[in-house]
Amino acid sequence: MYQLNVESRKPDNSLCAVVVTFNRFSQITKTVERLLAEPLDRLIVVDNGSTDGTREWLVDRGDARLDVLEMAENLGGAGGFEAGLRHAVAAYDPDWIVVMDDDARPVSGALEAFRASDTTGWDAVAAAVYYPDGRVCGMNRPVLNPFWHPSIFLRTVAGGGRAAFHLTDTDYEKDGPLPVDGGSFVGLFLSRRAIGLAGFPDGRLFVYAEDGLYSMAISRAGGRIGFFPGIRFEHDCSTISAKGQFTPVWKTYFYHRNLLLLYKQAAGLWFWPALAVVLPKWLLRGMAQGENRRTFLRLLGWAVRDGLTGRVGWRLDDLLAEMRRRGV
Repeated sequence: MYQLNVESRKPDNSLCAVVVTFNRFSQITKTVERLLAEPLDRLIVVDNGSTDGTREWLVDRGDARLDVLEMAENLGGAGGFEAGLRHAVAAYDPDWIVVMDDDARPVSGALEAFRASDTTGWDAVAAAVYYPDGRVCGMNRPVLNPFWHPSIFLRTVAGGGRAAFHLTDTDYEKDGPLPVDGGSFVGLFLSRRAIGLAGFPDGRLFVYAEDGLYSMAISRAGGRIGFFPGIRFEHDCSTISAKGQFTPVWKTYFYHRNLLLLYKQAAGLWFWPALAVVLPKWLLRGMAQGENRRTFLRLLGWAVRDGLTGRVGWRLDDLLAEMRRRGV
């Protein structure tokens, strides 16, 4: 566990942003420009080996606040966030670090709103994340762990499903902060104390669920996470289609493997009954994949195997090599 003396310094509200990118030039340029227009002390961009002109564009920015970490290989979102957060703490030791994907960015004025907010008693702050068209972004809704809250657990098993333990649209309209158990790495502000409690994200996860595992670790260690509806971010994302198909298809593996790891942490002794409910749904999703059905089910099988055994060593190159070897 990362050790930090959280009592020895008086907070001065210094703020650093960490963004991870890989070959999404049109997105990272928008995000960097938006962030540099905000009251930000440092901006760390972790470039996972982009070959689309991203590195050259970043070098030409000429803003002293911008710090680019050029990775020799694609570490995925999880590896990039781990590297970026470690660098932020070691190089700058800010009071707060806000993290986001390259296709996500604060709405104009969001960081000013954060600085003006009373964060006393909160160790992490989750922003309200919307699609560019103004709808609430479903994948970034903060959560309340149903296995920690009996009433939410009952609503979930009674048929409430995912909506039972995620914040509602009504929660996004409230004036003050709400306590939550977990949030996503889009507009999640981490205090020095939060990092002292939970350390750093597990970069071996590559992509998906590293934020849920990490933020829930903060809560489990005694940290308090607050959802602040007045701090708004936008997320211009397109990974899962309306039919539940992943683009590209290899994301199927990381998504389901890491969700199993998250369910293990969240559910504890209830994990195996929860698996008996979740796994048939995943199989039905696979049967609906059309021409991608065989590939989806093979990747799902590997994901379940590795999620149950805790194997997290595969990066993208490893997975693609196995897919070629198996003719998937």
